[in-house]
Amino acid sequence: MTGTKKRQDGPGDWSGGQIAYYQARADEYDATYSTRMDMPRLAKALDSLPVGGDVLEIACGTGQWTRLLSRRARSLTALDAAPEMLRRARGRMRGTATRFIEADVFDWEPDRQYDTVFFAFWLSHVPPMEMEPFWDLLRWALMPGGRVVFLDDSPAKAAIEEPADGIPVPTVHRTLADGSRHLAVKVLRDPAELSSQLNGLGWETHVEAIDRFHLAGVARPRESA
Repeated sequence: MTGTKKRQDGPGDWSGGQIAYYQARADEYDATYSTRMDMPRLAKALDSLPVGGDVLEIACGTGQWTRLLSRRARSLTALDAAPEMLRRARGRMRGTATRFIEADVFDWEPDRQYDTVFFAFWLSHVPPMEMEPFWDLLRWALMPGGRVVFLDDSPAKAAIEEPADGIPVPTVHRTLADGSRHLAVKVLRDPAELSSQLNGLGWETHVEAIDRFHLAGVARPRESA
């Protein structure tokens, strides 16, 4: 990806703010899976998705999904920008050959290619102006015949979010157990909207609802794109 334009930090550094939020949230992150998500249902949905071969997981967090991916991967690389998250993920994956990378994916270039790129509840943290460069990166990260597999929130999750005003990217407030307030990008896309957008970016995509609050998708680059 030589010549890729890097995101510039500054007053509008939404990515840096989002990373800081996940750094601060690491101690309580796993509680999310008992309070906001139906993990058994989501894990079952993952079972039906085409994950295999050499796998890259983007935004691995504390390794909740890394653990499930490892059962199906020939090799597994897990990336996250928050060292506090990676520390927990490494602990969860102790004894495995998982390769961990600490990097902000918006400023990162892969050093190899993969059969599967996976991310769970990450795409909704990618702002609209980063969708095209992000999916360009995914295309570069895939082996020929590879696919992107993802899980995420549906628009119904808007009911439990607190939108932030006066910020140039779609952003929500998040409050941690210690009372500290943080900002995170949150873009809730419905299956039809997301499929249409990715089709326009040169991907063959199938996105469907898992339940009212969650969706799953598989995308493959179109050969002519």
